[in-house]
Amino acid sequence: MNRANNAQQKRTKTPSRSFFQSAPASVMKPRLMVILSAAALLVLGLVMVYSASSITGYVEEGSSVSETIKQVLYAAIGLVFCFAAIIFGNENALRGNLGLIFCGVCAFLILLTAAMGTVGLGAKRWLFIGPIGIQPSEFAKIAIVIMAARVICSRNEGLISDRSFLYRILGVVVLPIVFILFAQSDLGTTIICFIAFLTALWLGGANVRLVGGIFGAIVVLAVIMTLAQGYRSDRMSFLDPWADPDDTGYQLIHSFKAFAAGGLFGLGIGNSYEKLLYLPEAETDFIFSIVGEELGLLGATLVVVLFLVFMRGGLSIARQASSDFGLILAGSLTTMLVFQAFLNILCVIGMAPTTGKPLPFISSGGSSLISSLLIVGIILSVSLNSNSKREFKERRDNLRVVSSYSKPANTRRGRQGDSLSGRFYSVGSDSSQAAKRVIPLRSQDFRSVYIPNQTRNNYSRRR
Repeated sequence: MNRANNAQQKRTKTPSRSFFQSAPASVMKPRLMVILSAAALLVLGLVMVYSASSITGYVEEGSSVSETIKQVLYAAIGLVFCFAAIIFGNENALRGNLGLIFCGVCAFLILLTAAMGTVGLGAKRWLFIGPIGIQPSEFAKIAIVIMAARVICSRNEGLISDRSFLYRILGVVVLPIVFILFAQSDLGTTIICFIAFLTALWLGGANVRLVGGIFGAIVVLAVIMTLAQGYRSDRMSFLDPWADPDDTGYQLIHSFKAFAAGGLFGLGIGNSYEKLLYLPEAETDFIFSIVGEELGLLGATLVVVLFLVFMRGGLSIARQASSDFGLILAGSLTTMLVFQAFLNILCVIGMAPTTGKPLPFISSGGSSLISSLLIVGIILSVSLNSNSKREFKERRDNLRVVSSYSKPANTRRGRQGDSLSGRFYSVGSDSSQAAKRVIPLRSQDFRSVYIPNQTRNNYSRRR
């Protein structure tokens, strides 16, 4: 008995066993959907970055694997951030000092980028610290979601008034988004942040008309900003790229050629023609074109399905969250990441103007990959305190035998002629009366469980 107790204590102290085994199927299924889909996208991304960047890396740096080595390093750093978020990034910490510190660091980096950032492709997005370049807006998206969730939950809990809610939303959510738009000329990040903000409002119980009105205003603002500056209006060439095939429509036309060459099954890994310096940004913004060329329509469809699986798992975790903060946090981050993925895909296939946003998990780039894995960690941290897991643990810990009585064998489950005799054990967490049934997983009703004599005797002998 002592050895059994010691073994049980060791099992309960092992985090990995607790994470993967001490949870009901309703909790584990969404977790696995998020973990497996993200892992599959990450592995596929490393393979595609190697394929898409091999020629460019050899020409520019003399090594066909230089970009791949960097991407593997970024993936390792991202996994560290992911596990740190799972361990330390619980809802209380993110709503408390840890969340404020993270948001403060992101705000400082955004201001530093506006003052000292490097302009690339018409937008000031990059901040170089020595040889290391980071894109702070990728992490600012997460910070904006955290702040939005904090303010909305404070309003729902009656901690702040409606007027204070409006001021805080404008100050810590809307103002940073608008600052990113005008200071960095980053329309893509602005749209993604506003979509995440609208999701947070909707999950927080905001009026549908309010959410719809803000969405309409975002669309109008995006159109105005697109037409206001020359480099953005050039991106409207997606409507007719063949009107200027050698300039504004060049990239999109070669993207179409990549998909056409790939067909149904693709040319095979490493056999792309468009990556031979024909398709600009083949390893970053337009890597989905290389996926379509080398893996075909089936491979491109697989990527879409994996993002849909990730969305299903993330939204299920949000639905099971133990607090409104967890619901808003997991739901908004899931929506934000998947929306960015589909926005990139729509740009690559010519159904939306080019925004310059990478494909999460797959495109080459450290900031995008690390922030995507950080989002995965935060979503999984929400699942650790889900309602379903807490209810399951309470029922499992409180379950005990409170009474038993004999049952004729020939009435067992309506079958006749059964020679086994046995007992019905009445178990439950309600000690006020000897209930003759057991509490099932997801309700307060009771049902009976039959335990044959033979099984009970074997169990007694083992003990």
